[in-house]
Amino acid sequence: MPKIVRFHQIGGPENLKLEESEPQKPGKGEVRIRVEAAGLNRAESMFYRGRYVEEPILPSRLGYEVAGVVEEVGEGVDANWIGKRVATVPAFSQAHHGTLGEQAVVPVTALGEYPPNLTPVQAAAIWMQYVTAYGALVHVGGVKAGDFVSIPAASSSVGLAALQIAADAGATSIAVTRTANKRAELLTLGAHHVIVTEDEDYVARVKEITAGKGVRLTFDPVGGPFVQKLAEAAARGGIIFEYGWLSGQPTPFPLMEALPKAVSIRGYSLMEITLNPALAEEAKKYIYERLSDGRFAPRIAKTFPFAQTVEAYRYLESNEQVGKIVLTVP
Repeated sequence: MPKIVRFHQIGGPENLKLEESEPQKPGKGEVRIRVEAAGLNRAESMFYRGRYVEEPILPSRLGYEVAGVVEEVGEGVDANWIGKRVATVPAFSQAHHGTLGEQAVVPVTALGEYPPNLTPVQAAAIWMQYVTAYGALVHVGGVKAGDFVSIPAASSSVGLAALQIAADAGATSIAVTRTANKRAELLTLGAHHVIVTEDEDYVARVKEITAGKGVRLTFDPVGGPFVQKLAEAAARGGIIFEYGWLSGQPTPFPLMEALPKAVSIRGYSLMEITLNPALAEEAKKYIYERLSDGRFAPRIAKTFPFAQTVEAYRYLESNEQVGKIVLTVP
């Protein structure tokens, strides 16, 4: 009997339970994956705490990212998928297709093959982070050489992906972090500049770094009142992407900062890309090529065995990590 992770009530990671389940059968347009590794994301933490963009259907599974081998396909799915090593692209509801477990059933449209130079652990750490950053910075933002890109929460897996995308485009990245203990590692991982908001004035430092021009693209998962500072530091015509709500605080629109510079503040989700087949294929091609030739490389912060799922999510919520937390699944 395969084990899956479910929760029966809203709350913290202590509510996550490893439970035995009947083997799932893939339905029409679906595949079943034998899971080898699972990448953890803030989206799951917010989901089991009832703070995500969708509500759990209790008892609920969770999870977006796994890597493994396709072992069965449903009606209408090409049987050639069987035996292929894949990683899931977040293009589905956690409430209906949660992946965390020894097996996962997902729509075939959510499959992404990964380059052979990656391990399953690395493959479980690619699609969420790179597609999220790609959609905002490349597809919408058109990041290019000469741009300044501000990346709050830069030590997250998505933040590190944004650093790599900015570097690949020839842009100058400004990693933003709350405390100084991650500064040196962020510089080692490719940030051109690091601003520590506990110790430095964000707006003043951006003006110094950009010679007064400001930041054209800001990629922010935090929200809250600091958005006012992001708008103050934005360039004329700059775009602030809000793709998360880690602060949990109200996020007022900074009208007086945005008006004179025509600054746009845009809500953004990777589902804009992954639920559009044409855009999803473009994103996968862009990312696959750069993973294959080494321009992109996922940073694994720490691995945990599947039996320590609760401990892994506690570590995720500690904010100590730089990069992705991955579960290894037997």
